[in-house]
Amino acid sequence: MPTTTPVIARIMEEQQQGHTTRLRLFSVLEQILRRPVVAFFTSFRFPVMIEDTDVDILEGVLQKMNLSTGLALMISSPGGDGIAAERVLNLCRQFSGTKEFWAIVPSRAKSAATMVCFGASKILMGPNSELGPVDPQVTVKEGSTYKRFSACNVVESYDELFGKAVRTSGNLQPFLLQLGNYDARDVKELRAAISLSEDISIKSLASGMMKGAQTRKIKKKIGIFLSPKVTKAHGRPIYPEEANSCGLNIERIDRKSRQWVPIYELYLRINRLVSTSASKCIETKDTLFTVAAPALG
Repeated sequence: MPTTTPVIARIMEEQQQGHTTRLRLFSVLEQILRRPVVAFFTSFRFPVMIEDTDVDILEGVLQKMNLSTGLALMISSPGGDGIAAERVLNLCRQFSGTKEFWAIVPSRAKSAATMVCFGASKILMGPNSELGPVDPQVTVKEGSTYKRFSACNVVESYDELFGKAVRTSGNLQPFLLQLGNYDARDVKELRAAISLSEDISIKSLASGMMKGAQTRKIKKKIGIFLSPKVTKAHGRPIYPEEANSCGLNIERIDRKSRQWVPIYELYLRINRLVSTSASKCIETKDTLFTVAAPALG
């Protein structure tokens, strides 16, 4: 914003986190990384997710950019649709002049956002940056309330009950009563969702940062991401050290480095935006697309 702009206008722009408040940060970061930067944020406050409409917006943004030197995608999101995540990572690869992209995780890229990162050639993470498990979740309505379960846990509990029923030589009634809470068709769909998440994750890594590795070895390496058996909860953080031990190409960024300063400030500013007036933000130094925040309560 020009220095001739009235002070009150500059203050209001700061309060509302307008696009001009972040232009300098994009420019500084691009000079350091030597490639264009695109920010892709979905809110942790509002009930939104990564979905196909985001892919269409991102494609429109990338079409207008000079990506001959590659692309860095700064991503912050609680997750969303796995197929949309696959489309995002493939889009970044196809538009990049180097046919690869870097993922920057300033804070949290969970679930489907982690799957986007799997498609990168490397993931830049700060000291407390988080990835997360990619096992699918299912929402079940019980009376007037909704509960979320891991698809893996639902399928495993069904298999355990079914196995016990088959093996028992006594009273089947307790098992039949519990199995009555399941629909075999739903269980089959959950198995397909689990398989899809694994397939997207493994194929993304096999064609990117784990190129040349066998499918079986990749699945074993990233087991902590695929199953809740280790993390115990879908929201539990997977920090840079753990991600690196899984074979991911993680570049740790020291909080005192010249890279981290603009990354952190840019994150704080956009996160403020998607926690107040917007629910989503796809932004470059030249373009800003936002989705309005829904009314709460």
